[in-house]
Amino acid sequence: MTDELLAEWDVTLVRAANPGPLTLTGTNTWLVGRDPCWVVDPGPALDEHAAALLSAATARGGIGGIAITHDHGDHGALAATLAARAGGVEIAAMRHADATRTIGHGDRVGPLRAIAVPGHAPDHLCFAYERVCFTGDAVLGEGSVFLWPDPGALAGYLRALADLRGEEFALLACGHGPVVSEVDAKLAGYIAHRFAREEGVVAALADGLRTVDELLDAAWSDVPAQLRPAAALTLAAHLDKLADEQRLPDGVERPLVPTL
Repeated sequence: MTDELLAEWDVTLVRAANPGPLTLTGTNTWLVGRDPCWVVDPGPALDEHAAALLSAATARGGIGGIAITHDHGDHGALAATLAARAGGVEIAAMRHADATRTIGHGDRVGPLRAIAVPGHAPDHLCFAYERVCFTGDAVLGEGSVFLWPDPGALAGYLRALADLRGEEFALLACGHGPVVSEVDAKLAGYIAHRFAREEGVVAALADGLRTVDELLDAAWSDVPAQLRPAAALTLAAHLDKLADEQRLPDGVERPLVPTL
């Protein structure tokens, strides 16, 4: 079914061999269009992944350019190597050390239109191609994403998810996990999930809980231990939103956030 859905929109999936708790079955790299194609999220710097991408791209008339959803290594570390092997093609991103073109919301690169969806990362873009949206880590094929607590991250993320619903995409080609054909239900579920987490945090605060561990135990009790650090970052984003809305009580411990 996945192959049929992608073939309908002339898209090819090449999945990197980097499975894990945050990457699920591995990073999804997408080849879009043909003669030449564009590569969305070239993925981690794995030789076998580069070879697979070049082979698949050759069958589609070569690579015309590379677009990166956000500056995380599992999505863009291969960019420079792949661009060089493809003859020095353009690398487009909002923020990436190897980018040759800096882009933002509404910009077009090759057949793609950039849509800013902050939340998981401040520089996060999705890319629209006809009625397909390449979501990077803004929306996963299964499960939820962690949020980076940049100022206004959660509020911006919720607005962007609502905007994606308004686009009426037919397919979400996610950065990890399977493709999503029930698009509106998926996006509505993502919005509902964030508000459910917020309700859990608010209830925990009302019960007098104030430490990071207490709040995680109360509002993220379903998260396995290996994902607790990611949950802590998301908790910080939720606390920031409550603070911006003047709904955060005094004395709440905020998780430590690494410097980007």
